[in-house]
Amino acid sequence: MTNKLTCQARRAITDERLEFFPDFPSRDDMQNFLNLYLQGSPMALIQHLGNPDTTLVMCEVPLYWYPSSLSRIPDLMVAFNIQDEAVVRRRGYSIEEQGKPPDFVLEVASPTTARNDYGRKRLDYAAFGISEYWRFDPTGGEWHDAALAGDRLVEGSYQSIDIVRTDEGHLWGHSDVLNLDLCWEYGRLRWWGPATQRYLPTHEEEVEARRAAEVARDAAEARVRELEEELRRRGNP
Repeated sequence: MTNKLTCQARRAITDERLEFFPDFPSRDDMQNFLNLYLQGSPMALIQHLGNPDTTLVMCEVPLYWYPSSLSRIPDLMVAFNIQDEAVVRRRGYSIEEQGKPPDFVLEVASPTTARNDYGRKRLDYAAFGISEYWRFDPTGGEWHDAALAGDRLVEGSYQSIDIVRTDEGHLWGHSDVLNLDLCWEYGRLRWWGPATQRYLPTHEEEVEARRAAEVARDAAEARVRELEEELRRRGNP
């Protein structure tokens, strides 16, 4: 059964009916900075998921469905086959304007927002028609209902995604929407690519890779200079 809100959201609306979304106050904690921005998740997902013109990866962007006047601000949102310039222009994502809900949202637990994440927001995201809703708690379940949890929309209702615990420091579950595994590793959020058999790189790992590449390049250039100097000496006995 197709979600009622999703069907209604597919009605086209004119530019005149839309207004710029209001600015919302920023969160009063550092959880998104620590668990999303500092780790580099948004940029890693942008690079991994493909066409930036039709694929939206954004954090803390207002999400609206006009007929219900309901709004939410997911910590992380991914949407495929949409007009990303409209989101930037409106300073928010309108389900009615885009003709579809986002495909994936994730909430990071914090002391002030956690209960709402696995309560009211879970119901609202299902009503919006969002295919997958994930929750990540760096404390391991002190704030959320679980350290890592995912829901998949089935006939208008969320059904829990299986979460696998490999040891005390590792949990993971698979996102069909992103074709990535979401991993809880000692309180950090990681993204594992089953196809590539590697993690999406963090900022720190990208910096280290660039440094290693620079060291290797400098060593190769130094070796070339040594060989050139040796050839000059042999040519001039």
